[in-house]
Amino acid sequence: MRLFLLPVSTRRTLIYCERVQEAVQGAPQPISERIINKASQTWAQWEKAERGWQKKLTVYGNQIFMRIPYEEWGLKSIPPATKRKLQDVDEGKIRFECLYPGAFMKQHKVSEILQRLATERQAFHKKKMWTSLAWIPATLPFAVVPIVPNIPFFYLCFRAYSHFRALYGGRLLEHLVRKGLVTTTDSQQMDELYAAGLLHPSREGSRGAPRPSEDVIQTVAGIVEAQTNGGKEDVMMLQRWNGKLIAEDFHLPEMEIEIERAVEQVEQAIKQKDELAEEKKEVMEAKVHETEKVDDSKR
Repeated sequence: MRLFLLPVSTRRTLIYCERVQEAVQGAPQPISERIINKASQTWAQWEKAERGWQKKLTVYGNQIFMRIPYEEWGLKSIPPATKRKLQDVDEGKIRFECLYPGAFMKQHKVSEILQRLATERQAFHKKKMWTSLAWIPATLPFAVVPIVPNIPFFYLCFRAYSHFRALYGGRLLEHLVRKGLVTTTDSQQMDELYAAGLLHPSREGSRGAPRPSEDVIQTVAGIVEAQTNGGKEDVMMLQRWNGKLIAEDFHLPEMEIEIERAVEQVEQAIKQKDELAEEKKEVMEAKVHETEKVDDSKR
């Protein structure tokens, strides 16, 4: 299996695991997979509705999906740490390769980043999983409404399962890192895609341009490093439109939405941080100005 370490900014990284079909020929799909596939098909049908509660539900639902932290989606893409999966990993039946853009991410930091991504949210997902499960009985009275499905029930089930997948995806990643079972690969292909995304203002311009040379890649990486002001500033390294190009280049269409979601959330986080810093600066300047006025009046 391939893991992708995708630095969204100089401080925030998305992890994504390539989905691999593991079903044995002729064997039925696991129940969880069948439920997910059925829910996805139903959701897609509701999205096609022109009006009605199904359409409204999918509009609001998709907005909620975009607000779920990209870190959670990334961990969910990793297979859960079931007993069988851990055994297969330890026996070498499943191997993991981690691709990363070496020009934009130092090799010695890869294992550190993987370890952090694997462990930093485990306590949070465990708590939220049990909280969602605890609230499910409270939604059962909504089942008496015959027209609309029990939305609170299905939402809590989804959130409980989502936190479960993120928790156990993180545990599998932690197991892999702890036992040194991840092969890390400096991907020239990712370097080219990152540099192209930073060089060109649009997807069309990037798609039609020749691949950046090694010298150009190193120049772009140097500019990004300089913009961090010695690590003090968080600088974006992915554009929202670049997600489609990366997904296309690796033939992983489902990766596109993950990158777009991560970029949107990180951009918003950086914007809010900058606005807060500016607000604090203005308050401080106002206090200094007020102090100076008081001092002048005393003279």
